[in-house]
Amino acid sequence: MIGAPVEDNPPRATARFGPLHSPDTHSTPPGAPHHWWRDAVIYQVYIRSFLDSTGDGIGDLAGVAAGLPYLKRLGVDGIWLTPFYPSPQHDHGYDVADYCDVDPVYGDLAAFDRLVAQAHRLGLRCLVDIVPNHCSHQHPWFQQALADGPGSAARGRFHFAPGRGADGELPPNNWRAMFGGPAWSRVVEPDGTPGEWYLHLFTPEQPDFNWRHPDVAQHFEQALRFWLDRGVDGFRIDVAAGLYKHPDLPDSPDPEADERSRDSVNPLAWNQPEVHQVWRAWRAICEEYTARDGRERLLVGEVSVPTAAEHARYVRPDELHQAFFFHLLTAPWDAEAFQRVISDALRDIAGTGSTITWVLNNHDQVRSVTRYAAPAPADGADLADLGAARARAAALLMLALPGAAYIYQGEELGLPEVVDLPDEALTDPIFRRTGSRAKVRDGCRVPLPWSGHASPFGFTAGDAPARPWLPQPDWFADHTTERALVDTTSFWHLYRDALHLRHGLPQLGEGPVRWLDSPPQVLAFERGEGLVCAVNFGAQPVPAPVDGAPLLASRPCPPGTLPGNTAAWWVTATP
Repeated sequence: MIGAPVEDNPPRATARFGPLHSPDTHSTPPGAPHHWWRDAVIYQVYIRSFLDSTGDGIGDLAGVAAGLPYLKRLGVDGIWLTPFYPSPQHDHGYDVADYCDVDPVYGDLAAFDRLVAQAHRLGLRCLVDIVPNHCSHQHPWFQQALADGPGSAARGRFHFAPGRGADGELPPNNWRAMFGGPAWSRVVEPDGTPGEWYLHLFTPEQPDFNWRHPDVAQHFEQALRFWLDRGVDGFRIDVAAGLYKHPDLPDSPDPEADERSRDSVNPLAWNQPEVHQVWRAWRAICEEYTARDGRERLLVGEVSVPTAAEHARYVRPDELHQAFFFHLLTAPWDAEAFQRVISDALRDIAGTGSTITWVLNNHDQVRSVTRYAAPAPADGADLADLGAARARAAALLMLALPGAAYIYQGEELGLPEVVDLPDEALTDPIFRRTGSRAKVRDGCRVPLPWSGHASPFGFTAGDAPARPWLPQPDWFADHTTERALVDTTSFWHLYRDALHLRHGLPQLGEGPVRWLDSPPQVLAFERGEGLVCAVNFGAQPVPAPVDGAPLLASRPCPPGTLPGNTAAWWVTATP
């Protein structure tokens, strides 16, 4: 049933599918205490697009504070705030000019303090984004490096190098930037002559720090303590597999691949062994604060590495608490592919003692509703309906798995990607750098629709509010929170019911995952003692793995049947 009320004593059903196999497990070590972050569901707030309290068309910290009761009602355990630091906004805050303040477009430190206090009053944790790989070209350190010239101590905090060629006119190596173009830019020296080059793995406005310089580590330790002293519950770490580059900065074996992907392709610039010493130092800082008051602080990293085994090295007991596991997000809509990804994670990541951090959407990826609509089905089914059905099923699957989960704002509304933004409205530096819309991220960042039938859909306040910073399509009227809250069949109610069941059912805590034998294109497993989750990745209905009505389903699910592109949960025993 869709939107079924959460029951104190859920009905029991009878399992039908065959013997259990593949005893993958994911459990808390014996005798270990429970830690809040191990199974938390965190809501990613893309501040610019969440809620605008001032009428300037850009979301802000006061808007986030106003929306916290909505998130509490949804049932999440905390929020992650995307960067709000002073920034020229070339990459919407991921180009930081000051790591210990608030950009006036988002508010001020007093507004931040009120937001954290309000979150804690509601029982919500608050994580902030930290960007240690690179800063803004307007950061005082980089401005000093430009002014002090070659060989200066200030330049040692970044990667400055002379160019190749007779007059230094060629970049120091062949590395490509992940947002397009060369990874090096040449500066004009204080005397007006062409000079050294500096490294930027994203855009020229985002110079990479040289983490081999001791000032850099000290700078970020101070930043961490600044925000921990203001009460934050932890940090989401941008580009956590980055930071260190090969000390010799040699040529890349495949520079074109470096540019084709936003993932960790260049082994000379990403996933260097020295990066682990940073996470050990940061973990020690968090443990220091926890020892003072008993309140655990969390480190969760954006770790883009090719395999679950490499991922596992970042979540060893003395490093990051968690790291986003992106392989589920990138898996094709296929039962075998999903099972392989989940099994790899359970084997490699859970073996470290950490928990897996599942994610289906974020601010850098095409929204799942749109992503799962392709390829076009042979039966001519409506792509929008297909994408929505699959996204709902994937959400129930993710929330039935052991570990933590991160929800990206608008995911709970079933928002599709906005794919037809006009070129003149696009702000993503990828578009500016490449001229291509292929990887542009603006479509998942359009401001949320809250109410009404026309833009700004309640996003921005005031009698004459400015237009939202990205244009909202008319069809957003079908996805407003106002509408979702009253429609018991909406995405919002599916997420709310699943989250409440996660909090209430012991089977959905930390415990084993046992795969069930199932037909082709059906993925079925049991959690704990007696909770079965099954997903039909195919188009045709199949017999359900459990007799009786499901406790929760992503679409109408008659007893004994699991329709195509549908997920459901059953309780077969009471622990």
